[in-house]
Amino acid sequence: MEEQQTKWLVIAREIQQLAQTGAAFAVTDYEKNRYKRLNEITAEIIEHHTTLEKESITKVLMEHPGYATPKIDVRAAVIKDGKILLVQESTDNCWAMPGGWADVGDVPSEVAIRECKEESGFDVKPLKVIGVFDANRVGGRLEFFHAFKIIFLCELIGGEATPSDETLDVQFFDFDSLPPLSLNRTNEKHLIEIKLHLQNPSRQTFFD
Repeated sequence: MEEQQTKWLVIAREIQQLAQTGAAFAVTDYEKNRYKRLNEITAEIIEHHTTLEKESITKVLMEHPGYATPKIDVRAAVIKDGKILLVQESTDNCWAMPGGWADVGDVPSEVAIRECKEESGFDVKPLKVIGVFDANRVGGRLEFFHAFKIIFLCELIGGEATPSDETLDVQFFDFDSLPPLSLNRTNEKHLIEIKLHLQNPSRQTFFD
């Protein structure tokens, strides 16, 4: 069942990418209508395999015009006394490093600073890039839109633990005693790489 679910998602994603990119360069009404129909087919596939409705899916797909590219998820790895900062996500009650989607015009390191402050209440200073990960091939269920994940090792410089609208709790945890993880946001592969960088500060940036 897991393999079948992944297969339909891969197919739907590829159709959507072709439709989105094609629509960006379409000239005639005939071309535009063809790519619009491909988006509708994508929505129909997703509707068939999920509890989502075609109309709402189509709306989301149409909100991403232009050439299809991956989204960017930025995470802050903040260490204090050998423990890692995690926030409890309100969406699934599981835990992750503070972070989120980069907006157009953002400087990547500033996303880590902003998201950490908003989600945890702590002020941080990015020190180095731990790694750049393919977010769709590790962790929990696959998301529809493809994403890359950038993890910054950050120094804690101020603030205090303060949950937000998106987070229920903020705590530091031992690497050997972690709570249930929100796997699409933070998973074992990310944590292993962070520990390796802590053990060897000169370790090169990891990339998929």
